[in-house]
Amino acid sequence: MRGRDRINSCLPDELMVEIFQRLGSKSAHDACSLVCKRWLGLERLTRATLRVGASSTSDRFFKLLAARFTNVRNVHVDERLSISLPARLGRRRRNDQFADPALLFLRMHEETERKSVADVSESSSLSDDGLAVLGEGFPKMEKLSLIWCSNISSVGLRSLAERCMFLKSLDLQGCYVGDQGLAAVGECCKQLEELNLRFCEGLTDKGLVQLTAGCGRSLKSLGIAACAKMTDASLEAVGSHCQYLETLSLDSEFMHDIGLLSVARGCHYLKVLKLHCANVTDETLRTVGRCCLSLEELALHSFQRFTDVGLHSVGNGCKSLKSLTLTDCNFLTDNGLGKVATGCKQLTHLEVNGCHGIGTLGLESVGKSCPNLTELALLYCQRIGGRALLEIGRGCKFLQALHLVDCSIIGDDAIISIAKGCKNLRRLHIRRCYEIGDKAIVAIGRHCKSLKDLSIRFCDRVGDRALIAIGKGCSLTDLNVSGCHQIGDPGIIAIARGCPQLRSLDVSVLQRLGDIALAKLGEGCPLLREIIISHCRYITDAGLSHLVRNCSMLETCHMVYCHGITSAGVATVISSCPNIKKVLVEKSKVSERTRRRAGSVITYLCVDL
Repeated sequence: MRGRDRINSCLPDELMVEIFQRLGSKSAHDACSLVCKRWLGLERLTRATLRVGASSTSDRFFKLLAARFTNVRNVHVDERLSISLPARLGRRRRNDQFADPALLFLRMHEETERKSVADVSESSSLSDDGLAVLGEGFPKMEKLSLIWCSNISSVGLRSLAERCMFLKSLDLQGCYVGDQGLAAVGECCKQLEELNLRFCEGLTDKGLVQLTAGCGRSLKSLGIAACAKMTDASLEAVGSHCQYLETLSLDSEFMHDIGLLSVARGCHYLKVLKLHCANVTDETLRTVGRCCLSLEELALHSFQRFTDVGLHSVGNGCKSLKSLTLTDCNFLTDNGLGKVATGCKQLTHLEVNGCHGIGTLGLESVGKSCPNLTELALLYCQRIGGRALLEIGRGCKFLQALHLVDCSIIGDDAIISIAKGCKNLRRLHIRRCYEIGDKAIVAIGRHCKSLKDLSIRFCDRVGDRALIAIGKGCSLTDLNVSGCHQIGDPGIIAIARGCPQLRSLDVSVLQRLGDIALAKLGEGCPLLREIIISHCRYITDAGLSHLVRNCSMLETCHMVYCHGITSAGVATVISSCPNIKKVLVEKSKVSERTRRRAGSVITYLCVDL
């Protein structure tokens, strides 16, 4: 009944909190918090996660957060992100007495939040005092991410560790903390399960050794990268104390076999192993194959000192392996990959990137032996030919994603085989594969009705005929045809008519594209959120106007080097799209009025060099 508030008068606080806790998205939480002051207070009690940009933020800001959101369990602080003051929503009316009451409440709430944040926004970043405030304000915190917070030290980390004894996940990426702080975490946080130490240059072996001695039994995930003062002694401590470790990500030129051998022998529950270590040899992988029988994911990057011998051991022992990534491993051949394929029949994800010793035979083994493969990425593989994908099409019926980059001898027949055999394909990304043309993409449109994401960048033989088939057969959400010079208005119009769910479109460097295509996109794709039309010489302000008339959800628009677009077109995009977040354009095409109105969403391309 109008004028009566039955919800607030009948439902107790406990039930309202239970309802708010079941809301899925942040936007739903935000909408509920704007209904009334009671809902605002109750909704704050249900917030479990806070994400904060630390740059230009004072420590007093965290006191304000702690006072308002008392039940937070997860805090993410990123020094790279700036706090932006709340923007005004909607257009100011001449007389607010005719405005929607909900809009008036929203404005008042914005003004309150604006003043509160402005009072505490000073030119300083998170410090040790701020960490102490976080510890005091959120003693039940379980997950903390401190990304590139350069002003914190061991003093602040110790004060936080002493207060947050229930901490389970700690990310210190790019923080210059010392060994004493890390030791304090091991001493106080006995439930710690995840630890990320990427780019923590101030740490030595002493810190990690003391941490593993304190909470090693609970640690399940560890990441280390670019820590020059850490040696094999750290990994030996991990192998001795962290017997339940499941994930290890290591990027270091100072680690050798001795440390990883200790991990492989001591951490029998290891499931994920990601290594970028130039000094590791076959001996490590042989031990992994013998001891880590639960391994499910293996990623090897830039290894120059191991051969097929190590992969043979993995294939013989790691029968549960599901994901394999090989990047710039020059001494691996078809023999090693074939051994993994025949031994690890549960493989679902395979990426081969720049391994010039691997060719067609190795991929044929995968097609014959790994029927559960769902994702395949072949990047810069000049020796892998079409026969490999013919075998994948015959044997891997569940393939959902295929990525091809610079595979110069893969042609139409290979993609046709994929289209006919892998009808569950949902994502196809092809870049600079010059032997792939219309025939291949037409087959995809005819057979792969579940395709949602298509990217065919700089494939000179793909034209309008291919996109017409895609528009008839698939309902895409993402399309990238950048640099496909034979595509023009007919192909994009077919997409506009056949793909009403399209959210992202990149048609940059299409010299045949004009305003009519943009007009049809505006009519047929109202859900479009991102469009890139850079280097399209025949698109003008008129086309942009037709596009944004119906695409009110647009958030991103790139339009550099479009000679037909002027400052009027840029202003049209800004004024017609209330959700716009980023516009990339030349500085000369932004009027002073547009700059004042939406300067925060405009990114300039410098052309005055």
